[in-house]
Order: sequence, then C-alpha cells, then structure tokens
Amino acid sequence: MTAPLGRAAGAGTGPAAARIGLFEAIAHRIILSQGWTRAAIAVAAGACGALAMPPYGLFPALVVSLSIAVWLIDGAAIDGSGRRTLGVCAGIGWAWGFGYFTAGLWWLGAAFLVEADQFAWALPLGVVGLPAVLALFFAAGFALARLVWSRGAARIAALAFGLAAAEWLRGHILTGFPWNTLGMALGGNLWTMQAASLVGLYGLTLLAVLIAAAPATLATGATPRGRFGPVLAALVALAGLAAYGAGRLPSAPDPTVAGVRLRLIQPNIPQDDKFGSENRERIVGKYLELSDRALSPDRTGIADVTHLIWPESAFPFLIQRDPQALGRIGAALPEGKQLITGAARVRELPDGERLTRENAVFFNSILTIGAGGRFGDLYDKVHLVPFGEYLPGPLDALLRALGLRQFVSIPGGFTAGDRAGQRILNVPGLPPVAATICYEAIFPGAILPPDPAEGAPVVPGLILNLTNDAWFGDTPGPRQHFAQSRLRAVEEGLPLVRDANSGISAVVDAHGRVIASLPLGIEGVLDASLPARLPGRTLYAAFGDLPFGAGLIGCLLIALAARRRRT
Repeated sequence: MTAPLGRAAGAGTGPAAARIGLFEAIAHRIILSQGWTRAAIAVAAGACGALAMPPYGLFPALVVSLSIAVWLIDGAAIDGSGRRTLGVCAGIGWAWGFGYFTAGLWWLGAAFLVEADQFAWALPLGVVGLPAVLALFFAAGFALARLVWSRGAARIAALAFGLAAAEWLRGHILTGFPWNTLGMALGGNLWTMQAASLVGLYGLTLLAVLIAAAPATLATGATPRGRFGPVLAALVALAGLAAYGAGRLPSAPDPTVAGVRLRLIQPNIPQDDKFGSENRERIVGKYLELSDRALSPDRTGIADVTHLIWPESAFPFLIQRDPQALGRIGAALPEGKQLITGAARVRELPDGERLTRENAVFFNSILTIGAGGRFGDLYDKVHLVPFGEYLPGPLDALLRALGLRQFVSIPGGFTAGDRAGQRILNVPGLPPVAATICYEAIFPGAILPPDPAEGAPVVPGLILNLTNDAWFGDTPGPRQHFAQSRLRAVEEGLPLVRDANSGISAVVDAHGRVIASLPLGIEGVLDASLPARLPGRTLYAAFGDLPFGAGLIGCLLIALAARRRRT
C-alpha cells in the first residue's frame, strides 16, 4: 500500500517535512483501516461533511470529509486477495452517507414530538431510519466511483462522477428528496451560488466534490505535480466561482415592479393543540390584526398595501366552507386588494351531492381572495411530502392497519395537484406567479411547468413559496429550507417571495440577495416591494441539467482515460 501514498511518512527533514509526513501518516492509517474501524471513520467523515451545509456553511468540513472518502476508497479498491471490492466500497459509502444524513437531518425528530402521544414511538424511523435509506444513494455513488477508480489525480473526477450521479438520482427516484445536496456547500454563499444560474444545484454538486476532494492528493500523490496540481486547480476553480459571482452581482439593488406593495404575515402559531378548529375565531382574528397593523406613516395597514400574503395551511378549517370566517376576511379587504393564502381545500362536488368522508378529496392549496370574499385563481400542491401529507400507495393499507397515519390530520391524506395545468398562479396586480408550497421549493428545475405543446410558455415574474416550518422548531431545518428555496431564485433568475407561519419569511431578489426578512420563531409583519425578474433567461432556466450532464460525462471520461492508461 505504499505506492499510492507517494513519499513515506516522515520523509525529508525540517518542520515542513514533518508536517507533511504527519498528514501522510494519517492518510496511510485511514487507507489501511479495516472492519469496524473503517466504518467508524466513514460515519465520522460523513457527519463532518454535514457541517458544510446551511446554516453552518463550513466548506473546509467538506474538504476533510471528502478527502477521507478518497482515502477510504483507496484502501478498499483491492482487498487482501486481490479481488476488486465493489461491495466494500458500497459499504463505506453507506456508512459515510449514514453519518452525513444523521448529522444533517436529526432535526426531523422534532416533527414526531408535536403530537408526541401519536408519533413519538416512530421518532427513530425519522432520525435513524430515513438516513439509513438515503445512505443507499451514497453507497451507489461510492460503488460507481470505484468502477472507474485509479491511483492518480483522476480518481477525484471518479468520485465527483459517482457522488454527483448519486445526488441527481436522490433528487429524482420515487418522489425525490434533494435536501442538503452536496452542492449546497457552495449554494449557501452569495458569491459561489451565482454559478447556479449556469449549472443549477447538481452542477454545483459536481464542482463541490471536485474542489473539496482535491486535497486528498497532498498525502497520496507520487510526484509534486500529482500532489499539488489538483489542489492548485481546485483553488483556481473556487476563486473563479467567487470572481464570477462577485462580477454577476450588480452594485445597485434590482429594480422593483411598479405599483406592487407586499405585506407578508408571519403569525408564529405553534403546531400543537392551539392550532385547532375550536380556535378558528382567535386565529382569523390574529391574521386580520397583523394584516392591518401600522408599521410606519406610509404603511398604516391593509389600505397601504396591494397584496397580503399568509402562509401555508393558514386555517385549521376549510375556509371555502366557512362563510362566517370568509365574510370577516372579505370585509377586511378593500376593493382592489388581494389576499394570497395557504389553505386546505376540498374538491367541489356536483350540485346536490353532499360532502361525505368517502367522497371528499383534499388538496393543500394556495387560494387568492379579493374584496367581499371572492375567490380567484388557485394552486394545488403537486409534490406532496410522503408520510407527512399522504401515505405512499403500496404501503397505505398496511400502515393504516398498524395505526399509522400521515402527520397532517386529513382523512385519506392530501391529493396531488396537476403540475402541468396549475403551476402558474394568476393574481390581479402581479406578474404570473410560479407557485410552490413548502418543500416543493427544494426541487431544482421543477419550479416552472413544462412548456405547453402549443403556444408560447407563460413567463413568470416571481417564485412564491408558502410554508409552515413550525413542525421543526428552532433547529437547522427551517434555515436549510430557506437556503434551498433561495437558490431557486438564482437558478431561474426570478425573485422569491416566501411566507412562513414560523420559519424564515423573506423577499429575495433574482440574484439571491435578501431584501427583507423575518427571523425564525417570531411573530411579525414584513412589508416590501417586489424585485423585478432578470431580463431574458438564465442558462440553467433555458437548458436545465444539460450543462450538469455534460460535466458528469466529462468527469467519467477523465476517469476512464486515466484507468485505461494504468492497465
């Protein structure tokens, strides 16, 4: 095993040689680790990598994490008998992924404690079970990397190919779950996130792995070029990303849409028994009081704004079937004002048909309401949360027989809306709205509807995200959610208007700059103008993941070429 290490540990003289020797010795120990020791190192390395995600944003943690990943695959490339060991590499990848997801998603356990009497028993399924399942993607990624592995610097490209492909699959297979994708290590910084306008989140993932894994060669390169060349290239790439981002950001604020004055309400209502239908009067009253609260001489209440925005699932009842509550809201809206609110709704039935538990079909929706309580356009959530808003079809009967239901207490769960037909929300006084609810905003490339078969596609002027992060308390979860939503603005070149019950409510311009915001865990009112969209389309908006695909193929070809030279 000395060949991959280059110089022997401790070679040379003087303090610099000693430091390099220690670094090589650490790498050597990791490469030669076996069994439970190797598994423990992989878990710890993955957990370290989670510190690169928002809200921490410690990119050096990903450097440590992925450098160790390179050395672990080095050690597992060939076992003692000389057989190739894809299975061992997959096992290392699973352990690395388990550490990464456990450290990055532990806050999911808070949701199981909101109704602890019903869900506390299932807490290990979210805190440990979900990371164990998600880690299978990194197991596949490490195995893919091993297939094209070599001893030189090109193995960094092999790792980038394997992990970026695995992350893309994680975002698409079954319902997809691209939470804390590795590219967010670059996507949380205002300068480096600008590259998302070119290559999107998965392109950032490819770049993040290439840059963060490169320092592994400092301890394993056989020549000075092999040791320092990849690191120098990584530093140049990181500096280039930062320079591109700094150059893309204008010095002046983005222009605003004339005549639009937004008011976002963050009520901070706890997700517990206080949010019940018996408290409807108090809840509606709280929304109306906040909506008409004076903040300044020119913002004295509803009369001085054009659009009120309330968060996801604002009511613990069906507003469309509550004339009294709807009447109070309609009476508070002067002519020409619009309320945009999240609400559960039930599918309308034919005249004469009575609503029953059996024929009720529920949607998690965004509704628009004008003066007098008149309903306008609506959007039904397309990408529902498995186990949160519905039970997956094949498991539904079994899980209900065991007494398990989805977190949201809707009979039968929610039904998904029609993505192609409803993604654009039309609101008087606003440009076309690309509507998203809750975690729909974490899916890159899914903000806009598919282009229609005939005619020109509708060009939206903003992304609207209504959410309720009260389930997760004061944890990293709501902050991660906001960071991922914010990146969609950069990818699409659209401003983001985000309203949370409890979370982070904000208005973000099309460059990802936060114009105004309310912090997590407070009750508040946020007034802001609407930033304009960028002229034209970003490269990512025009071509989606094609640039990422080209980069992925490029890494594969580099790895294959190096492997062919070695054989």
